[in-house]
Amino acid sequence: MVAAAFAGTVALGTGVAVWASADGGGGPARQSSAEASRHVSGGPAAQTPSPSPSRSYPLSQAPRTIPAVRTHTAARGPGWKPRGGERVVVADAGLADEGRLVAKELGLAYAGQKKDVRAGDVRLALGGGGDRESYTMTVRGGRVDISGPGEAGVFYGTRTLKQEVHGGGTAPEGVVRDGPAKPVRGFMLDIARKPYSESWIEDRIRELGDLKFNELGLHFSDDQAFRIESSSHPEIVSRDHLTKAQVKRIVDLANSRHITVVPEIDSPGHLGAVIAAHPDLQLRNASGVATRGAVDISKDASAKLVDDLLNEYAGLFPGSQWHLGGDEYQALTVKNPQASYPQLAATARQRFGAGATVADLTTGWLNDRAATVRAHGRTVRAWNDGFFRGTSVQPAKDLRVAYWTGKEIGARQPAEYLGAGRKVLNYNDEFLYYVLGQPQTFVYPTGQRIYEQWNPRVLRGTTAVPARYDGQIPGGSFAVWSDFPNAQTEAQVAAGIRMPLRATVQKLWDPGRPALTWAEFRKLADRLG
Repeated sequence: MVAAAFAGTVALGTGVAVWASADGGGGPARQSSAEASRHVSGGPAAQTPSPSPSRSYPLSQAPRTIPAVRTHTAARGPGWKPRGGERVVVADAGLADEGRLVAKELGLAYAGQKKDVRAGDVRLALGGGGDRESYTMTVRGGRVDISGPGEAGVFYGTRTLKQEVHGGGTAPEGVVRDGPAKPVRGFMLDIARKPYSESWIEDRIRELGDLKFNELGLHFSDDQAFRIESSSHPEIVSRDHLTKAQVKRIVDLANSRHITVVPEIDSPGHLGAVIAAHPDLQLRNASGVATRGAVDISKDASAKLVDDLLNEYAGLFPGSQWHLGGDEYQALTVKNPQASYPQLAATARQRFGAGATVADLTTGWLNDRAATVRAHGRTVRAWNDGFFRGTSVQPAKDLRVAYWTGKEIGARQPAEYLGAGRKVLNYNDEFLYYVLGQPQTFVYPTGQRIYEQWNPRVLRGTTAVPARYDGQIPGGSFAVWSDFPNAQTEAQVAAGIRMPLRATVQKLWDPGRPALTWAEFRKLADRLG
C-alpha cells in the first residue's frame, strides 16, 4: 500500500506547518509553538510512532535540541533510530574524525569512505555553499544524510543527531536546515586564580562541543599565579600548573570538537605572578610605592618579557584568536597619572610627543603586543577598559573589544565602540560573569535570566544596543572567574554553570525569542543530559 506523503516546514518561533497529500486530499495544517512545545515533556506525543499495518505515519515533529534547530521541514515516515549493524560512512576523508565520533556515541560501525548505500546508514558529506558552520540533515528512507559546506557544520549536524537519539530515541523524518546566528560562541575559564584539572577542562570541552560552542578562553596568568609550563621563563611558573603536554591534549580535544582555544596573558596589569620573579619590573609611583600587579611599561625589559611569552605560546595555541587583556592597569586609576608616575609620563612624551600622556603610553603598549601576536596570524581582542578616550595614540583598528563592564573610570557605552566601527564581543558582567565567591556586587548568573532577558545586543547592563549594530557583534562568551577559588569545588562549578551555558548558546545560536518556556527548556536539558 502506498502511503500518502506529506511535507511541511516548521520554523521554530512561528510554529507553522503547511502540507498537502499526494492523492490531492488534505490542506493546510497549522501547528502552534505551544503544541510543538508539548513534546518536550517526553509524553506520548514525543515518541516516534511504530509503523502501522497501513504504513501511514503522522506528520513528524521538529526535533528538540539545545540549541534549537532553526528550521525543520516535516514529513511522514518512521524516522531513524540506531539498530545493530548500521554504519556511519563518509563521502570525504576529512570527515573521518566526525564519523568515528558519532559512530562510537550511537553504537554504530564506522565504515569510512563508501559509495554504496545501505538501509540505516548515516552518511556525512561536504557540499554546498554558505556559512561553514551550517548544515542540512535529511532523515528519509530509513537513512540519515548530514551535509554542509564545512567540517564544523557537519559536526554540528552529528550533535543534533546525537541529541535527537539520546532525547527521544528517534531522529524525526524530514529535513533540518540549521546554522548559527553568531560566529563566536564562547566559554572563558580563569585557571590562574583556581587551578582546574586537565580532566575537568576536557569534560567541559566535550560538553561545549555537544552544545555547539566554538571557543574556549583560557585566562592563565594573573596576580595570583601563572599556570602553564614555560620554557622561555620557567621562573614565573606556579607550582600547580598545566604542562605543555597537557595543554596540547586539551587543544587537540578542542580542535576535534571544532573549538578554538583562545589564550590570554593579561598585560600590563594582572602580572603579579610574573613580577614575583622579576621584582625589578614592578611599577612604582613617585614615592617608590609598588603598584600591585602592574609592570613598569617605561622599561624595555617589561616588553621583552611579555613578548617572549606571547611568542612562545603562539606555538602552543595554534588557533586564530588571541586575548591581550589590557584591563585595570593601576597607573590609570589614580587622579593624576602623570604626576604619580613621572617615569611613565616621560617615556610617553619621548615616544609620542610633548603632549602625550600615560594613557597614550598604555595604548602604545597594547598596540605593540597586538603587533607581536598579529605576526603569528592571530586576530586580537582586549577588554573594553583597555581602550581609552581622548588619547592621541589610538588602539589598532583591528583590535576587537571584549566588553565586560561599564564600571571603569571613564566608562564608555558600547555604542561608542560600535559607532567607531569596531567589532564588539559580548562578555556582559550583568548576565555572563560567574565569579566564585560572589565578591563586590556579583551574583551567580542563572540560566533563566539569560534565557529570558539577554541576547547578544545586550552588551552592558540590561539594555540592548540598536539593531543596526548587530552585524558588528560577532557573539560572546560566558565567563567563570575564580576570585575566591575555594568558594566552590570543580563539581560545584560544573553544576552551577550547566544551565547558564545552555541558555547562553541558545541565544547565540538564535537570538530571537525561544519557542520553549524556561520550564520546558529545563525539562529538555534534563532529558538530553
